[in-house]
Amino acid sequence: MLTFDAIAEAGRIVADSLAPTPLVSHPLLDRAVGAEVLVKHEHVLPTGSFKVRGGVHLAANLAAAESRNGLVTASTGNHAQSIAHAGRAAGVPTCVVMPEGAPECKAEAVEALGAQVVRHGTDLAQAAAHARAHAEATGASYVDPTDPRIVLGHATAYLELFTALDPAVVYVPIGSGTGAAGACLVRDRLRPGCRVVGVQSSAAPAGWRSWRTGRIETATSTTRASGLATTTGYPLTQQVLRERLDDFVLVTDEDIDDAARLLATRAHTLVEGAGAASLAGLLADPRRPGGAAVVVASGGNASTEEIARLAA
Repeated sequence: MLTFDAIAEAGRIVADSLAPTPLVSHPLLDRAVGAEVLVKHEHVLPTGSFKVRGGVHLAANLAAAESRNGLVTASTGNHAQSIAHAGRAAGVPTCVVMPEGAPECKAEAVEALGAQVVRHGTDLAQAAAHARAHAEATGASYVDPTDPRIVLGHATAYLELFTALDPAVVYVPIGSGTGAAGACLVRDRLRPGCRVVGVQSSAAPAGWRSWRTGRIETATSTTRASGLATTTGYPLTQQVLRERLDDFVLVTDEDIDDAARLLATRAHTLVEGAGAASLAGLLADPRRPGGAAVVVASGGNASTEEIARLAA
């Protein structure tokens, strides 16, 4: 299902609900980085994250059983809001299981969209196991974060990007890897000369380990960046990334905070940790090519704790 034609069709569906996000150059950011940088401002979308694209596409492609019995998923926050958005759009009851440590602001946002929030477990793996059990017990359909309909929806961000621009390199944050997989699939058709580089926190390196070894690996997550706090590689997206991703950079949580401060002070952009990871990856990449670089501000759901830490 992960073909360019399927992404193009998803693009038509998503465009009916969501306006294209800005792709903007910020001169002060260019000066601070020492290179031409453009920011893809995905954080301005409804729910404050690129992941709503997946929810919009999912809502338009629900199976009969999903519409009849409802949806359940697990998430640290942004995927949760996208599925809640999908459930509300389709008039389908939705339950989201979130780890105990997921930001309260994201849980409140999920509830505001009409979904039920269940807190369970200390990490995403435990929350996902509980969500699957809940789905089996209730008859609801479990929505995996890498459901092909979700990946196709996320890929529409890069359909917009590569239609508008031919950059030298694009840095994409990686949690489950849906955004990076979508970026690679669209790049290969529209801008094959562009490098796509994934970025992940070194405090949640399961995706990076899976990409390097060619096997699905697990790893403990201790990252402060909730949008990157995955504990395993995901088979569908890893298959795409192993074949197509040009490079994969690990950054520290401190690197991510520094990048978030740069975006706030040099690009008028307040993002959460995952939304700053792309810029952190650019700054840490020793193989950065010359030419224009794009960083993806993937999410803007910064908690009060994040904002206070950045201000300090």
